[in-house]
Amino acid sequence: MNVLLKRTFLFFIPLLFLFQSCGIYSFTGASIPADMKTVSVQFFENSAPLVVPGLSQQFTEALKERIRNQSSLSITRDNADGNFEGRITDYSIRPVAVTGNEIAEATRISITVQVKFVNAVDNEYSFEQSFTRFKELPGSNVQAQEQSAIREINQLLTEDIFNRAFANW
Repeated sequence: MNVLLKRTFLFFIPLLFLFQSCGIYSFTGASIPADMKTVSVQFFENSAPLVVPGLSQQFTEALKERIRNQSSLSITRDNADGNFEGRITDYSIRPVAVTGNEIAEATRISITVQVKFVNAVDNEYSFEQSFTRFKELPGSNVQAQEQSAIREINQLLTEDIFNRAFANW
C-alpha cells in the first residue's frame, strides 16, 4: 500500500506545480495569465449621496488585501499588467422589517461600487461593471454595528471583483 501512495504522490505533485506555474489553475480558483505579474489599484472615490468617512480608504485597502492574499501579483502604482479603478456610487441604510409600532426590526446597509478593470495582457478580460452587496442588521441601532457590516460587505465586494477579474465568473 505504501508503494501505491508514493507513486500517486510522485505523479500528482509535479502536475500541481506545472498547473500553478503556468497560470492555468490556482488553489483560489483564479486563472491569472502567466504573463501577468503586476496590478495597480487606484483610489476609489466615494461619490455616493450618503458619504461615510473612511469608506473609500477601507474599500481600496480591502481590494489590495484580497489581491495580495489570493494571488502572487505584485501591487504597483503605475505601468501594471492590470489596473483597477472606479468609485463608490451608492451607500444606503434602509429599514427592511418594520413592526406595527413603525420600529425597524432589521436594517439593510448596501454598498455599490463601479469598477473598471483593464487587463493589459489580454484585453478580452477587461471589464467595466457595478457590484452591489448588502448586510442586514438586526434591530434599529445601526451605528453600533455599522463598521463591522462595512468590513463584511467590503469582503463580499472584493471577492466578487477578484473573481470577475481573475476567475472569469
